[in-house]
Amino acid sequence: MTDLFSLERGPAPLIVSIPHLGTRLPESLRDAYTDAALSVADTDWHLDRLYAFAKSLGATILGARVSRYVIDLNRPPNDESLYPGQTTTSLCPTETFRGEPLYREGRVPDAAERTRRVATYWQPYHDALHAELQRLRAAYANVLLWEAHSIASVLPRLFENKLPDLNLGTQDGRTAAAPVEAAAVRAAAASGFSWVANGRFKGGYITRQFGAPQDGIHAIQLEMCQSTYMSEQAPFDYLPALAQQVEPTLREMVGGALEVVEAMNAAGR
Repeated sequence: MTDLFSLERGPAPLIVSIPHLGTRLPESLRDAYTDAALSVADTDWHLDRLYAFAKSLGATILGARVSRYVIDLNRPPNDESLYPGQTTTSLCPTETFRGEPLYREGRVPDAAERTRRVATYWQPYHDALHAELQRLRAAYANVLLWEAHSIASVLPRLFENKLPDLNLGTQDGRTAAAPVEAAAVRAAAASGFSWVANGRFKGGYITRQFGAPQDGIHAIQLEMCQSTYMSEQAPFDYLPALAQQVEPTLREMVGGALEVVEAMNAAGR
């Protein structure tokens, strides 16, 4: 048991990673944060509940417990921008998605503190994900890594207009074999929800770092609008009636991609 992340192991060649699920702000850091930060508003709320169906697929589910306001597990440890020229958040964010300061005057983490946070919070999650991928790759030639994310549907500071409901990312096809990506796309296209593949979100650091279809790891990120399953206003309630509408689509997307991966394994590819 760890207070950094939760891990439920499953037998299938499927990992669901939820790196922005966490809401915990360590007590030693809380007095540095603003009131806006203490609301942890930019959490990927309730995705463990929304993706609970993945357990029936035999998935391994890894979810962060620590807030992205402490450190963003889906950013490179050197803080290199994933989308050069666009407004993005950093490894140790200093502002909310809406531009509100996260830290009180003079309390922004310096280089030494950022390095400490990488070692303390970032590295253990990545080590756990790497270990689970290695465990499954020892049993299967091909594994699906599904990066589960969600975000407020309208954030003018980060993107124009409303996002499509479902935003698939494979770094323009580089992180998953074409048939695996195509299966997820087919399910999105048949759903009635708006969708795009490799639009504003092409996949974050985890997708890009671990996705290696030539080595049997097929990584797909799904950034979905929170308006499809929850209230986007505080206190960010889960809305079961909405969630019940989108959950079958998620099941079809993940399940369809997994079926292709399993067929590749059965064929010895």
